[in-house]
Amino acid sequence: MPKTFRVLRAVRTDGRIAAAIEWARLEDLSPGEVVIRACYSDVNYKDALAATGRHGIIRQFPRIPGIDVAGVVESSSDPRFRSGEPVVVTGYEFGTGHDGGYAEYVRAPAEWVVRLPAGLSLYEAMALGTAGFTVALCVKRLEENGQRPELGPIAVTGATGGVGSVAIDVLSGLGYSVTAITGKAADGDYLRMLGAAEVLVRQSIVYGNQPLERAIWAGAIDSVGGESLAWLTRTVKPWGNVCAVGLAAGTELNATVLPFILRGVALLGVTASNCVPQWREGLWRRLATDLKPRHLAAMVKREVTLDELPAVFDAMLAGTLTGRTVVRIAEP
Repeated sequence: MPKTFRVLRAVRTDGRIAAAIEWARLEDLSPGEVVIRACYSDVNYKDALAATGRHGIIRQFPRIPGIDVAGVVESSSDPRFRSGEPVVVTGYEFGTGHDGGYAEYVRAPAEWVVRLPAGLSLYEAMALGTAGFTVALCVKRLEENGQRPELGPIAVTGATGGVGSVAIDVLSGLGYSVTAITGKAADGDYLRMLGAAEVLVRQSIVYGNQPLERAIWAGAIDSVGGESLAWLTRTVKPWGNVCAVGLAAGTELNATVLPFILRGVALLGVTASNCVPQWREGLWRRLATDLKPRHLAAMVKREVTLDELPAVFDAMLAGTLTGRTVVRIAEP
């Protein structure tokens, strides 16, 4: 391992937060039992917020962002991991309260590290990343709450984003009829290729102002929040489920109790960063098997280097990106 290596570090200077390439030593990183030679990372909406200082995602600076990493164990003081093993780290405080994946070497607590399951490459793990892991969590929560394909269509909002793209592919692969809801009408062919049975352009939706609207969906995965999430609670059929996973359209929820007490609608919160630890390995195994997207390669719209990340953050926050972004750090 070299004495110094490259990292993308977010720094606050005179009240302004910016991310730039710097050189670091292992002892500069947050503590942890497992040192990983990073091969790939990715870009999630949370990464863009963190690296640009939005929403207080990072509270202490300087910090290396990157909530996901896939790589090879360089060294470990924990006997559960051996040098050379391929591993993945996602969630917890990684990349927010703990130095994260935008670095050539990372250090993480052993409890955060998951062995790469058979059936996934390191590259594929980051093509999925937290977005894919979030979808696996959604499927788990939906299934546990009685969701089944024969109950009717599932709506997916933020359809061209990372979570939305993976959700469409995974749900359609499980036999669900998926309606993709997007603000990008030009991407209809992409969404149908992933498996969407119908594409609904967000600008055509009349959200209405009634506490209950016509029941349309058997369930939904919402990655945008705000008005979209409130509307879904009003339009889901009796005993349907809505998974809430994002906030791109806002953090407010202007809703009433009527969908819940008259239709039995369930609003299921999904948090990848605070996922129950004992679920993680099992969910990654499912992402390598029955939940592995059929069109994963097509979802990766761009590969970038550490140097190119700041421009990606700006584009993601502007809402101009489609699909997944993989960060190539080093060859496996």
